Amino acid sequence: MPRILLAEDDDSLRGFLSRALERAGYEVTACADGDEAAAVLDERWDLLLTDIVMPGMDGIEVARLAAARQPGLRIMFITGFAAVALSAGDRAPAGAKVLSKPIHLREIVAEVDRMMAAA
Repeated sequence: MPRILLAEDDDSLRGFLSRALERAGYEVTACADGDEAAAVLDERWDLLLTDIVMPGMDGIEVARLAAARQPGLRIMFITGFAAVALSAGDRAPAGAKVLSKPIHLREIVAEVDRMMAAA
């Protein structure tokens, strides 16, 4: 079963995303912030799905660390800050996808499915 590391500081959204992805057939480990996600990066992941703006370590820092530890890891960002989304490409690991909030859960699951199938 493909494994997803989810880092999202909004409790409600984190719960909704976890359940939607689990129903779609993924194993999800959900973290409340970037520091918590960074603590489990030594495990093997198929996808990192992370908010960009979070307290502590932000999503781009987590993604860079994850990409360094696991080259080829698929990375997807979700953010409610359009300006951050526009500039994320400059700092994010190559191949990362950026989705802007608000976004429907079905759209996120569909994007995850597309990313996983592209491997």
